[in-house]
Amino acid sequence: MVTDDSAHDTVVRLDGVHKEYGATTALAGVSLEIGAGEAVAVMGPSGCGKTTLLNMIAGLDRPTGGSVVVHGENVGEASEKELALYRRHRIGMIFQFFNLIDDLSALDNVALAAQLTGTPARQARRRGLELLDELGVADRRNAYPAVLSGGERQRVAVARALMNRPALLLADEPTGALDSRAGEQVMDLLLDLNQIGQTLILVTHDARLARRCAGRLIELADGRVTGEQALEVSA
Repeated sequence: MVTDDSAHDTVVRLDGVHKEYGATTALAGVSLEIGAGEAVAVMGPSGCGKTTLLNMIAGLDRPTGGSVVVHGENVGEASEKELALYRRHRIGMIFQFFNLIDDLSALDNVALAAQLTGTPARQARRRGLELLDELGVADRRNAYPAVLSGGERQRVAVARALMNRPALLLADEPTGALDSRAGEQVMDLLLDLNQIGQTLILVTHDARLARRCAGRLIELADGRVTGEQALEVSA
């Protein structure tokens, strides 16, 4: 994977990123930079390119044009093997519908993320239990996803995303499937993580979530950045 060590304070840099799916243009020349420790919210109407943007940064998709550089690594030029390692070691992802494995307990869902990087099972389970405890769901460690509430499942998913101490946390509509109380709890959790230095990019339709958790808002429409503003994070 090609690196650029001059960008050590810039975690994410997109330069003229285009993404086309046949005749459909999902991203049309997006350029932006995100610094270490920033919390950035991306908002816009459905189909504007928000999730495509997140997928570019996660290495789940490749740009048609332009470059995506994360921690000095050109993600778009990486091999599939390099991308798999990049996602396991550098990126934590939180999804709207949790993406937990139904036949694994909460603790096993979390520990699996570390075991895939070669961490011994006992060590992975120990760290997984520490994270579940920090997130207030250690008492549910042996429960399976089907019997967890939405808020509990999202906390387990956050623990899994943090398992390998990622440099960058990506959240795609993290409160979209939650009731208002559980959504507030997840907002508080994301805010706490950023306040201790976690770099965070979140895609959301929820302006309250953006204002609660992010210090900067990027607006997308028709695959382009149409606005950007600083936000004052509210408690």
